[in-house]
Amino acid sequence: MNGPGWDGRQAQFQESGAPNWAAPPGQHAQYQQTPPGRPGPPQPFVSNAMQPQQPQPQQRPPTGQQQQQQQASRAKLSQRKSTVQNLTRKQTNSGIIVANRTLDEETEDGRIRNREASTKIRDAWIYRQIRARSDEFTQYKQGRVFIGTWNVNAKGKDEDLSSWLCADWQTHGPPDVVVAGFQEMVDLNAVNVAVENKSQQRSQFWVDRIAATLNSRQNTLGDPMRTYVQLEAKYLVGLLVVVFVKAPHRSRVKYVHSNSVGVGVMGVMGNKGGVSVRLQFYDSTLCFICTHLAAHRENVAGRNADFANVYSKTSFDIGAEAVQEVIRLGSMSQWATGASSVGVSDHDQVFWFGDLNYRVDESIPTERVLELSKRNVLDELIEHDQLNIERAQGRVFQGFDEGALTFQPTYKYQPGTDLYEERPDKKLRAPAWCDRILWMAQEPGHVAQLNYTRSEVNFSDHKPVMSTFLVTIKDVILEQREHVYREVMKLLDMYENNSLPMVSLDRINLNFGEVRYDQRVTLPIVITNTGQVVAQFRLVPKGDDTDLCKPWLAVSPTYGMLIPGERMEIELTITIDNVTANKLNTSREVLDDVLILRLENGRDYYLSVSGTYARSCFGMSVEELVLYTDPIREVPLDPIERAEKYDLNTKAAMCVPKELWRIIDAIYEHGLDERDLFSGTSGDPDEVYQIRECLDTGAAFEDFSVHSMAEVLTSFLSNLSSPIVPAGLFPNMEIDAQNIQMFTRKFLEDMQPIPYNVFIYVISFFREVLTHRQMNRLSPAKIARILCSCLVSNSQSSVEESANSSNQRRGNMQQLFLHFLETNSI
Repeated sequence: MNGPGWDGRQAQFQESGAPNWAAPPGQHAQYQQTPPGRPGPPQPFVSNAMQPQQPQPQQRPPTGQQQQQQQASRAKLSQRKSTVQNLTRKQTNSGIIVANRTLDEETEDGRIRNREASTKIRDAWIYRQIRARSDEFTQYKQGRVFIGTWNVNAKGKDEDLSSWLCADWQTHGPPDVVVAGFQEMVDLNAVNVAVENKSQQRSQFWVDRIAATLNSRQNTLGDPMRTYVQLEAKYLVGLLVVVFVKAPHRSRVKYVHSNSVGVGVMGVMGNKGGVSVRLQFYDSTLCFICTHLAAHRENVAGRNADFANVYSKTSFDIGAEAVQEVIRLGSMSQWATGASSVGVSDHDQVFWFGDLNYRVDESIPTERVLELSKRNVLDELIEHDQLNIERAQGRVFQGFDEGALTFQPTYKYQPGTDLYEERPDKKLRAPAWCDRILWMAQEPGHVAQLNYTRSEVNFSDHKPVMSTFLVTIKDVILEQREHVYREVMKLLDMYENNSLPMVSLDRINLNFGEVRYDQRVTLPIVITNTGQVVAQFRLVPKGDDTDLCKPWLAVSPTYGMLIPGERMEIELTITIDNVTANKLNTSREVLDDVLILRLENGRDYYLSVSGTYARSCFGMSVEELVLYTDPIREVPLDPIERAEKYDLNTKAAMCVPKELWRIIDAIYEHGLDERDLFSGTSGDPDEVYQIRECLDTGAAFEDFSVHSMAEVLTSFLSNLSSPIVPAGLFPNMEIDAQNIQMFTRKFLEDMQPIPYNVFIYVISFFREVLTHRQMNRLSPAKIARILCSCLVSNSQSSVEESANSSNQRRGNMQQLFLHFLETNSI
């Protein structure tokens, strides 16, 4: 093959003219798409009493957009319930294991029973019945909740806070609950983070300031019923959350608990993290979480990880009595597997706020962000807001909602002014909506945002943000609730007093057929109670296993209870991700498993699950891909069959994988001038799937969009089982103009032959892409970032390696890639 690096270890790039490319890696007609040698590449609280909600709420009917938002919220809530793990229960990657403290018991007649599991499953059924009839004993009332968040940058003395805390009282009236969150109460230096020597003093300062503002003569008019009472305050280094409630409501607040989670230095320190307060307000449970997430514009993954850590580690030990009361109120969604603790998702309404630190995406230059922010032209910035992007992709804040951003970015300002920071002696930072307020509700219609804006108090480099919500609160009529409870228990007792449980399954053998890479396939099993008594079932691990099933299989639900004649679907889902694909390709895994469904006080049922993996080039290594000229789908998974068909001791058949050449060739032929190539425009999911199929089967490409091709290319390189650039090749010293030539030579010399070929081939392609930069609007720096994310694995940094060191090493890699893209020769 001709082209850079094919005939030796010297990389010589051409400065102009036709690109020096490799010929197609393989001479089979079905792969030669171009000639050989072608370049390839609802009523409010009033006074001191809550008013019941009227049958016709005095609210405007939701608009079409609001209805869509509510439907989307319900969909996200359903997704969250199935994906987020609560610390109060033992859960595996395939589902919840109900009984985790007591062992199964075997009776003399061979029947298996677990009393802990039986009690919890029974209580879960009772909860479900009471929740379904909650309207019979619940009246709904409306109140207002104010949420404010502010990064004070370790400043603040005697400034007036009314423009932040009381700005909309004339419009919406004083709120019933006031929650304020602060970040950076103190400087986040090593001493303050380690010993918190100033945090208590500063937190009390801000609590006193808020109390003085809320209870000022101007606000209360001397009326004790208009005053606010502090419920709880929780701080962690620079973080503080404080909750006030209007005095008339204090008697209806109970089970107030707080928690803090540090996720900063070493994953535990309090320079970053969250503080939270939960409570029962009348008969609804509310949770307020104030967080400060990872900084720096490029560190989106760090912020997502901080959110997930705070979410999963936030837990409140409210006591068994409180849990049982909430159960009888019909308020909790997933409680049965816990004891006395509840997590974030176990609340009717959750409000999450703070300096979340999400910025405007780096694809917009800092100067452009600054210009648009000063002109208050926000549409382009909102479109590229990192939090909006990450939420849309389902990577963070699953199930949460946020109001529209109608105010200018709240960071970064010159302290004491209303000017964005542009002083020449300061680092120029892109303005951003770092300070945000989101919410989540079990019933999406029970939270309505009245406003979402910012205050112009200016002594910090952040502007305060605030929002007022109209919330629907439950007020249970105890007598009616007990009546419903007695009816449910009477029905249950009638069935429990009969004989043994019996169920039928519509099938016990599930064959998923051919399953493809990055595909989710779901098959149901229908379980029916054919007996005369209630039937409780649960999935249990096999033997000494701790998981219910293999990692590529998920089951929902993993337990349940059926009254006679009742039926339920159990869904089993196979997902082939990169880890599973690699194990299947290397014969370390097969799509075959057996699940045990245990009928409490009854027998076990064995469910057989099987499938066939349709082999894919995704999740394989380039060293193996170059061995085969046949389509990878035709290469047997079984190592014996593979050895019989191919002589694996011979030299590689190709210099680079044929699949890589086909994608690059298609982009070269049709898309080098495509606007925004490799830059923000996603491919069509159906086309991406079809392109992968063409690569795996050898079928010719159809008229696919260039952006779909580009997405497949980056996905292919990112999902190799071994990255092109291993951790051992990371530069461990600072790179500068004097030593970059030495580093690039050593980098190439240390690469293995096949990864070397792929690296040179990909670099050559992107050098050609850059010759069309006037049309595709790509830059060397942008391509260097793309290559760093595709060719260098994110998992290569060791656990012990600091974030700064990891970022420096990746920055060095970007410099190397940039050098390869811009230099004439090395």
